[in-house]
Amino acid sequence: MARKAAPASERPRTPEEPVVVARNRKALHRFVILEKVEAGIMLTGPEVKSLRNGHCVLADAFGRVRDGAIWLLNMEVAAYQPAATIEQIAKRPRKLLLHAREIRKLERRLDEAGTTLVPLSVYFAHGLAKVELALARGAREYDRRERSKERDARREMRARMKKQPRGRRNTR
Repeated sequence: MARKAAPASERPRTPEEPVVVARNRKALHRFVILEKVEAGIMLTGPEVKSLRNGHCVLADAFGRVRDGAIWLLNMEVAAYQPAATIEQIAKRPRKLLLHAREIRKLERRLDEAGTTLVPLSVYFAHGLAKVELALARGAREYDRRERSKERDARREMRARMKKQPRGRRNTR
């Protein structure tokens, strides 16, 4: 009897392949992405365990520069139940780990009007918790409509291409 293939979440991964914990899908709709940056996250032990179980919400999270460091605010990491004796705060500010020159560069770009730091995803790479940050500007209503029209046009084009009969094949 043949065995079923393991789902992607259960198949063995190569060490280089990142394991995505959470994505901020709304960010791609609400913002125009200008630049992306990868940063490490300072976490406590129970938070790491909770992240590995996939208990993370990025919906309202954003980044701020404070005292020469970048902090991730409003990212919710649910309490890890087996460590109930340790006080765990779900939405505490979490320090992001970046080089000083990267922080200065982001700080200069954030001084521009209308830019913000938005987390796109949280993942584990080489066993370390990472966050993909985007330097973004709020998308205007007409930008959103334009992107929606383009997406619909591409979808319609693909559907027409599928319906179109293929040319005769050369059968010798």
